[in-house]
Amino acid sequence: MYLCRRQFPEVRTPELLAKLVDVVSSSGGSNRNANTIATVAGSSSRLAVASSSVPVYEPAIQPVASPSFAVDLSGNVGDEVRYGEHHLTELRCPTPAGVGEGLFDDPDDDDVEPDMIADDSGDDLGASHPRRATGFGARDTEGSAGMTEFQVGQQFQDKDEALLSVKTYSIRRGVQYKVVESNYRRYVGKCSEFGNGCTWLIRLSLRQRKGIWEVKRYNGPHTCLATSISSDHRSLDYHVIATFIMPIIRADASVNIKVLLNATAAHFGFRPTYRRVWMAKQKAVAIIYGDWDESYNELPRWVLGVQLTMPGTVAVLRTCPVRVGGQLDESQANFHRLFWTFPPCIEAFHHCKPLVSIDGTHLYGKYEGTLLVTIAQDGNSNILPVAFALVESENAESWSFFLSHLRQHVTPQPGLLVISDRHNGIKAALEAPDGGWLPPAAYRAFCIGHVAANFALTFKGKDARRLLVNAAYAKTEVEFDYWFDILRSENLAMCDWANRIEYSLWTQYCDEGRRFGHMTTNISECVNSILKGVRNLPVCSLVKATYARLAELFVRKGREAEAQLGTRQQFSQYLVKCIEANLKTARCFTVTVYDRDNSEYTVAETTPTGSFSLGSYRVSLASQTCDCGYFQALHFPCPHALACCAYSRLTWQPYVHQVYCLSSIFDVYQIGITPPIPEDFWPPYDGPTVIPNPNMRRAREGRPRSTRIRTNMDDADPNRPKRCGLCRQPGHTRRSCPQAGRPTHTGGNK
Repeated sequence: MYLCRRQFPEVRTPELLAKLVDVVSSSGGSNRNANTIATVAGSSSRLAVASSSVPVYEPAIQPVASPSFAVDLSGNVGDEVRYGEHHLTELRCPTPAGVGEGLFDDPDDDDVEPDMIADDSGDDLGASHPRRATGFGARDTEGSAGMTEFQVGQQFQDKDEALLSVKTYSIRRGVQYKVVESNYRRYVGKCSEFGNGCTWLIRLSLRQRKGIWEVKRYNGPHTCLATSISSDHRSLDYHVIATFIMPIIRADASVNIKVLLNATAAHFGFRPTYRRVWMAKQKAVAIIYGDWDESYNELPRWVLGVQLTMPGTVAVLRTCPVRVGGQLDESQANFHRLFWTFPPCIEAFHHCKPLVSIDGTHLYGKYEGTLLVTIAQDGNSNILPVAFALVESENAESWSFFLSHLRQHVTPQPGLLVISDRHNGIKAALEAPDGGWLPPAAYRAFCIGHVAANFALTFKGKDARRLLVNAAYAKTEVEFDYWFDILRSENLAMCDWANRIEYSLWTQYCDEGRRFGHMTTNISECVNSILKGVRNLPVCSLVKATYARLAELFVRKGREAEAQLGTRQQFSQYLVKCIEANLKTARCFTVTVYDRDNSEYTVAETTPTGSFSLGSYRVSLASQTCDCGYFQALHFPCPHALACCAYSRLTWQPYVHQVYCLSSIFDVYQIGITPPIPEDFWPPYDGPTVIPNPNMRRAREGRPRSTRIRTNMDDADPNRPKRCGLCRQPGHTRRSCPQAGRPTHTGGNK
């Protein structure tokens, strides 16, 4: 009864006649029963129990990508069954609507009907005149309120739209079909069970005069039964998935593959493979942001266009020759590396802190590669990318290429500090004799996050790692020895490991104030806040995105700085908060002056102000130093220095570094990004065609290999709210996720 109900959804009230007959027992007696009739009719209560071979599934109704055809599954599939109602009637199953639709070719269509389609004999029973589909919610040829079917005469803008509608129809009903013929003028598909009880067939043709595709013949709906249970569907290919996820990719190109996979499974009721969703994302990105291969050839014109838009822009493109059959092909060149920066970034760095963080991050697109970024920071703790490079990977040659141009065009200042990880390529590039990065022209420091991650690979336990980090953050030698002695008591080998690294590279008390309190690289924060999603884009769209994101950043931060200047404030909000916190602590000190010029003091703490305290500190306002180390490390008065200023009735403002002044912060963003000149006005490029390096192409088969090297820094923060593994939303888990209860399709007729 249930299977018949699924086969013929247009029957609103199916009825069953059950006839009881006499049964002769083994003893020769008979058990006579009166002829009784039982019927099962349904229209109000939900099917609570179903056959295990054909489970019930009701997908949520969502708009289909094709504007000319939408599948409506809300009809009678979910009709309910009432038990106990009796009607003296037999089950009537009418012929499925649409079977035997005639062939109607327009006079302007020069298509030729095939002489014969396999297993297609005796199906043409005639049909009425073709009717035009009305888009979403179009009814079947019987005019019932049931499930939507194709109609003869239904039109599509192109073949891709027509194929998408056919595949979506097949997916929604959980049936399979095979393609009989497909070319630039005709498309014929029929059910996989054609000839075995199902007569579903569709033929679409191109109307050449109008340039549209039209349904010329349709036999439907499906009359086949479920033959197997599957969590995947053959028609749910990456083309269909790409159309569905297009709005998601347009909103956020960095969306995770697992999120897209779960969204696809929730929408279609089938769960595709990871690789298929990954390919769908690449196609969607290519449609929105440009072709992956052509994007490389757009780079030379972009270089010419951006240099015309903003004179002074630095863009260095390096290519490699292409050899075909051992011969040099001068018409093509493989992309190798690209360095670029903009005049506002070059000028802005003169007003930032005299340090930079450098790091690399992998690209996630069709081709492998690495994005190298240099990050500066203004006096209000705002991060600012000042230079970029696209290279093949992190190695000594690529880092030398990046750092040489960085030193030449962006950071020529002496005494600069470079914060990085312990990559050997960075070490080789910074230690090159002709690179300009050797002391005293520049200094190097390690990111304590990477140092601690490497430490945790050898020594397990969070407590030991915490002790190492506390020792690195110590601003005085006394405090460093305090934490290091505790670490030594835990395990002497830990101290031996740390002693193999020069102290000036990873400790704060030995850096002579060059770090400004920065102990880590903030590449992750930069990528997430400013360059979010760019690693998922084709290369030309990536470099264009840096231009657009920087333009937005300069406008937003420039307005903030200008608004603060309008309030006649002198220093940044970051400094004001730090000074206010230090002033509260300065009330618990006893100050003694030791010279008549009010420059040398001692400050005694009446109450300890932290986990480590000396009790008494020497303060020199003339040299801007304090035994606590904060004054010389952060370059603004510590609580002890503020107590001395208050004792001698001196203002503390002269002892603040110039980088914290609002005037300097405003100068960082004073020069904005110029609106880009339209591409039609860019100078022509007459050089060789730039193509991607084929060796950088990701694997064509299997799940894409992760390029991330996971360390202890990837461990989840215990205070961070947990997110659902399916929808990635906080507040619930995978088990209680609303999407988790949705079943999957089977291979039967829907």
